[in-house]
Amino acid sequence: MMTTTPAEPALRIENFSAGYVARVPIVNEVSHAVPAGQVATVVGPNGAGKSSLLKGLYGLTRWSKGSVVVAGTEVTRLSAWERLRAGLSLVPQGRCNFPYMTVRENLQLGVATLPRRQRESSVAVALAEFPALEAHLGRMAGNLSGGQQQLLEIAMAMAARPRILLIDEPSLGLSPAARRLVFDKLRQIAATGVCVVMVEQNVVEGLAASDLGIVMVEGRIHRTGTADAIANDPEMKQVFLGGRPGTEPAHAPHSTSGRDQT
Repeated sequence: MMTTTPAEPALRIENFSAGYVARVPIVNEVSHAVPAGQVATVVGPNGAGKSSLLKGLYGLTRWSKGSVVVAGTEVTRLSAWERLRAGLSLVPQGRCNFPYMTVRENLQLGVATLPRRQRESSVAVALAEFPALEAHLGRMAGNLSGGQQQLLEIAMAMAARPRILLIDEPSLGLSPAARRLVFDKLRQIAATGVCVVMVEQNVVEGLAASDLGIVMVEGRIHRTGTADAIANDPEMKQVFLGGRPGTEPAHAPHSTSGRDQT
């Protein structure tokens, strides 16, 4: 009788610890795996280490222990630049484009790690996948709306042809229409086989756009499961509100403003 070996997950983290000061980790012994083609959303109270986890996976914090494996290849000791080449792309929190450069120039920077012969075609593919940007190629990125800038930043990350897209607070400061557009785009990206790992304070909408939920509390994974299960767990509602499990919520949930339009 033939047996099959389960496919290697796109992202595998084992006992991973990292922080900003040597021997003082913010993220503590995190272990998890995310398959290709799925969206995993990391949620939890403020200060739980969610953004630090993404930065650590990308190599922007001090590694303490454990490993990060991308499609079967360990990248733990690689620089951020080398991790980008290995298939990890990061969209940090807040506006992270080059505001005084055009949309086209920003996209060209997004393909800088690819061989020269692939760069032009990769920009063309990015524009085909983000058609809303094509009408703005000559505009300065800083003159786009908040929703358009977030799409540009995702397009820049995707232009590098990653296996894994890490994205921090994609809905921050966006209108409801812009949030829907961004979350829909992340679902479309996952449908192409890319693994998407998102940190999101807009818990309801973030989990609704996800396959998996990861709850962090005080630098550690407190619970994982399907996005639906996490969203509907009464204990998790306390965690989302800022309290420790089993305690009363400490403060109201984070909300995003609607000042930026698509």
